[in-house]
Amino acid sequence: MDLLVKDGHIVDPANNIDTKRDILIEDGKIKALKKDIAKKGIKVIDAKDKIVLPGLVDMHVHLREPGREDEETIESGSLAAAKGGFTTICCMPNTDPAIDNQGVVELVVSQSKRVGLIKILPIGAITRGLKGEELAELASISEAGAIGFSDDGNPLRNSQIMRRALEYSKMLNRIVISHCEDTDLSEGGSMNEGYISMLLGLNGIPYTAETHFVARDIELARMSDARLHIAHLSCKESVELIKEAKDKGVKVSCETAPHYFSLTEEAVRDFNTNAKINQPLRTKDDVEAIKEALKDGTIDVIATDHAPHLDSEKDVEFDYAPFGIIGLETALSLVIMGLIDKNFLGWLELVKVMALNPSRILGLDSGTLSEGKDADIIIVDPQKTWKVTKESLFSKSKNTPFLGQELKGVVEITICKGRIVYGG
Repeated sequence: MDLLVKDGHIVDPANNIDTKRDILIEDGKIKALKKDIAKKGIKVIDAKDKIVLPGLVDMHVHLREPGREDEETIESGSLAAAKGGFTTICCMPNTDPAIDNQGVVELVVSQSKRVGLIKILPIGAITRGLKGEELAELASISEAGAIGFSDDGNPLRNSQIMRRALEYSKMLNRIVISHCEDTDLSEGGSMNEGYISMLLGLNGIPYTAETHFVARDIELARMSDARLHIAHLSCKESVELIKEAKDKGVKVSCETAPHYFSLTEEAVRDFNTNAKINQPLRTKDDVEAIKEALKDGTIDVIATDHAPHLDSEKDVEFDYAPFGIIGLETALSLVIMGLIDKNFLGWLELVKVMALNPSRILGLDSGTLSEGKDADIIIVDPQKTWKVTKESLFSKSKNTPFLGQELKGVVEITICKGRIVYGG
């Protein structure tokens, strides 16, 4: 179905557009973007007083399929993503079985095509079974459709294997996404190490558990001259390491997640397991450092690290609860409230960190509203509010620390490849 989006405020940093325009969509592509488009016989979407953006791109999502379809499936994750404004997501390989061979990559690709809502791109495992012992068949999983490589959730402790992964990824023109955690330092920890952990009697995870491997992986990327992407930055010391590496020309990019600039370690004072995350929530100083790094461009990407878990898994003593929260449906609202409303970012910068930059890092032809590109578009009411309840969430799992809160910013319509997949 051809579409005409009328009278919306268009934001597209790739083309330096931040003004009122119409968008004509034909055959799944953006046919024209200009003022006062008129065409009869097609569906018209009234976007007056709304913000119209390129579809968001999430580099870091856990969909759980195959293996834990009780927590999330490709279909339920696609619905949650579409509701949150994401038209492209990358799914991490810590499934069961892991996405460490051509067959599992092909399974994920075929399932996403069957669901047919948004674009789902698999991230292949760096090592077989995510065990950190030997490299997976990186060339074959890349050929099957893996957009990058990561052992996310299982930190890669062997520096030699990490070096080889970077060298192979350079040959394959793929990105390595690193979960930077020194498990010798974090073992047994369940929250940030500091006054709050001492007060609660919980074992803490020091910031050095993150920075130790951030520094290591930066040096390995420098040695191999390969592209490295650091996942879920949480602390100011990591920001400083990234900034220094970029200044020296290392090919490093990085991401943070909305919870790292929306919450502090105070969120776990009541032993709320829905605030148990790895990397853990840090201090107010860390939150401010993350915001400033987004503002000055040191941090390239906001990703969700969407990590579904059942209520029964989270409803245990804090030490025994799994790490992770869901984020696909709350991310945009948290960015609007925490960054745009507080003048850390404007709408052009929001699109950069949530659509354009991740597209460029991954080598995707998306994140823009350029004529001839896929019509991946979202229409947002930035003033409308909604309440986060279990009933309002499309994700199978409901493990979010924002349950019961009222958030601002609603995706009214999501269009993927010219087709309305949410709202409308």
